[in-house]
Amino acid sequence: MKPHYLITGGAGFIGSNYVSRLLQRGEKVTILDNLSRAGAKINLEWLRETYGEKSFTLIKGDVRDSAVVSETVQDADVVVHLAAQVAVTTSVTRPREDFEINALGTFNVLEACRQSKKKPALLYASTNKVYGGMDDVAVKELETRYTYADLPHGAAETQPLDFHSPYGCSKGSGDQYVRDYYRIYGLPTVVFRQSCIYGPRQFGIEDQGWVAWFVIAALTGRPIKIYGDGKQVRDILHVDDLLNAYDLALEKIDQVAGRVFNIGGGSGHTISIWHEFGPLLEELTGEKITVSYGGWRPGDQKVYISDIRSAKEKLGWAPQIKVADGITQLVHWVEKNRQLFGSA
Repeated sequence: MKPHYLITGGAGFIGSNYVSRLLQRGEKVTILDNLSRAGAKINLEWLRETYGEKSFTLIKGDVRDSAVVSETVQDADVVVHLAAQVAVTTSVTRPREDFEINALGTFNVLEACRQSKKKPALLYASTNKVYGGMDDVAVKELETRYTYADLPHGAAETQPLDFHSPYGCSKGSGDQYVRDYYRIYGLPTVVFRQSCIYGPRQFGIEDQGWVAWFVIAALTGRPIKIYGDGKQVRDILHVDDLLNAYDLALEKIDQVAGRVFNIGGGSGHTISIWHEFGPLLEELTGEKITVSYGGWRPGDQKVYISDIRSAKEKLGWAPQIKVADGITQLVHWVEKNRQLFGSA
């Protein structure tokens, strides 16, 4: 009998891509989403048009509502918890809302899973922001980027936690709760501390989803503002590669339950946010792009690169899509769907 998947935040960027993958395989899927995110309703309509009106079940609800979460989780064999408040800047201006969605919402999901007779496997999308600014890690400045002085493979899961910003605190709280529910209650959980994920169906905005936002802004004539000096380096990971990791973790849940994995592009899939990304984007769009600059954001890391060796060893996983190829695909998707984004 096929497992029943519950995807919280299933109408979002990562969620809709995973739901699409699951439906292609003929899986039974329920989406729990309050449809508040930009693009959520568009993604939902795309799923219905592509796979049929009755191909999945939608529960329009909020993870802050423990009763709704409890009822929805009861029939699930697998829970992929993606519903979240995802912007550092929003967490600074609305910290209570950020806490209630990310910390309390995750607690509600965990409690529902613990009380379920099915004891579903739970994947939790955490973030590299649990490591804070990593101010103790030596960084070197090069012509177009910063680089770690002493971490050739990037930051490992042993990097000290430092929940900088309300967002880091709320996501980090969920991260540790999910990990501990395996240790205390035996719930089969896996935490993915995700780096910059990008790809089609990402309705990026200035505060979150920077890869997609730069592409969307460049193609629709919107202004682009760089916070910091543009040499910040990120390892970026195409959403299809991320979903491969999800599948592998669920396939091997008996071996990897209770583990935390840094999941990103790793040292082989990095780019600086403007001094390297900008020229690539100009080449792909055929346009000269003018940007403005602002001050550094709280907790912004000059470099963040995931050490993904643990995921390679335990899951047999590695990124397959090269940075230039993935960004080219994203540019083509935005161009093809320009009507979804309007104009400046």
